[in-house]
Amino acid sequence: MAIANLPQNITNVYEVHEYRHAIAILQSDFPNEYQDLINVLQSFKLKKSAILTPGGRKSPISAHLDSYLYVRGWKEHNFDTKISIDNVEKYTPTHKIDCYKNRIALDVEWNNKDPFYDRDLNNFRLLYERDAISVAIIITRCSELQPIFNTLGKGSSYGASTTHMSKLLPRIEGGAGGGCPILVFGISPNLYDPNA
Repeated sequence: MAIANLPQNITNVYEVHEYRHAIAILQSDFPNEYQDLINVLQSFKLKKSAILTPGGRKSPISAHLDSYLYVRGWKEHNFDTKISIDNVEKYTPTHKIDCYKNRIALDVEWNNKDPFYDRDLNNFRLLYERDAISVAIIITRCSELQPIFNTLGKGSSYGASTTHMSKLLPRIEGGAGGGCPILVFGISPNLYDPNA
């Protein structure tokens, strides 16, 4: 299984799920982007202070992951897509990707409403079918973090209808991502730092 080819210090602290050989594609065809991904995952700690910071447009957790990649040439990207039928062009807008580089799309879903997964997976499916991306990556949170949020008095902010692994996997396994190779990393309690 390709997950076994990931560094052990990743698989020890993230819940990892792979679909349609995403890891093999990344490692063989996109080694630089693969290394960026490994580096950002290894750099991350789930800080107590970040959980306690009130939400806004972007949480400190998402901001850390995004900004790490932006410094390495990844960018927010909105594709301009259209199809032509009998010389009539029809625009088919897609949603903006959080981090994009060299055909690799990465979205961070830390604490949104769970329908955001539908939007992301449909976006990945369309972009893959139109040959705009080769692999999609989602970084989200493990459902097992809920007791930590409850202990910190933030349990209601991270409710059952928000983005966490048990809301994502049934969507992917039900085919929402189409044929797109998808790699999922869940931030687990093993990454939690109560002293930071």
